[in-house]
Amino acid sequence: MPDPAFQRHIDACNNVGSPAGLIPFRMGAAQVGWVSADLAQALTFRPRDFHFDRDGVALAARLRSPGQRGQALAEVLPALAAGGYLRIRRETFDVRQTSTGPVLATLDRGALPAFGVMSQGVHVNGLVRRADGLHVWVGIRAKDKAVAPGQLDNIVAGGIPAGLSPDECLVKEASEEASLPPGLAAAARPTGRVSYVMANAEGLRRDVLHCFDLDIPEGVTPVPGDDEVERFELWPAARLLAAVAESDSIKFNVNLVLIDLFLREGLIADPYGRLRAGLDQGPD
Repeated sequence: MPDPAFQRHIDACNNVGSPAGLIPFRMGAAQVGWVSADLAQALTFRPRDFHFDRDGVALAARLRSPGQRGQALAEVLPALAAGGYLRIRRETFDVRQTSTGPVLATLDRGALPAFGVMSQGVHVNGLVRRADGLHVWVGIRAKDKAVAPGQLDNIVAGGIPAGLSPDECLVKEASEEASLPPGLAAAARPTGRVSYVMANAEGLRRDVLHCFDLDIPEGVTPVPGDDEVERFELWPAARLLAAVAESDSIKFNVNLVLIDLFLREGLIADPYGRLRAGLDQGPD
C-alpha cells in the first residue's frame, strides 16, 4: 500500500470518484465540462445561447468561433454571479477539451469550477543543491489570500491565462511573484505534470499542473513582487518532506507537486508505483 502520510494528500485532491449528479457541458462535439443541475436550470433562461438535449447542455451551434463562444459565456456570467453560482475574477482562461487540444473558447477563471472546465497552471520547484543535500525554496502565502492563507507554496505557481503557453506563464509568474529575472526563469526544466479532479464549494476543479525544476544559484534570493506571498524561505528537503508527511501546512495541490519532486529525487519509496499513478488522475 502507498504510504498513507502522502496518499492522504492525493486522496484529498481526488475526492470525487465520478461526476455523479452533474450534467455534461459541450461546445460542438467536444465535452469540456460538467455543470450542476441548479446551474443548468439557470442556463435555461438563455435559450438563444444554451441548448439542452439528452446528452446534456451545449453552447448553441451557431457559436462556432472561440471568440463567439467566449462572448456568450461572458455575457451570462454577471447573472450567474448575482445568483451565487460563481464569482467573477476578471481573468480569462482558455477552454480546451484536452490539455494540448485547440482553444475552443475563453472563460473567466472564477467560472471554471462552476462549469467543470479544465484549468491549467504552472508550478516551479526552486532548488539549491549543497554538500549537505537538496534544499528547496518555499513561499509563505499572504494571510489575506482567499485560498490557503498563510500556507506554504512553491517558489512560483500560477494559473495559465488565455493566450499564454506554460513556458510563457512561468516567466511571467517568476517575475511577478518572486522577482526572478526572465533569463533565470527560462532555464527551468519541465518535469511532467500533476492532475486531479476535486469537488468543492465552487463546483468541480479539473486541474492540470505543469511542473518544472529550477536551479536557483547561491546568492540569489527570491523577493515577493506582488501580494501573493509574504516571504520566501530556503528549507532542507528533509524538513519539507516532514512537513508534507506530518502536517497540513502546505497548500493542498502543492503537496502533490512536492510528492512528485520527492519521488523523482528518490526521497520517497514507491515500490509499486501507486503514489506516482495517483498524481495524474485529472483531465487528459
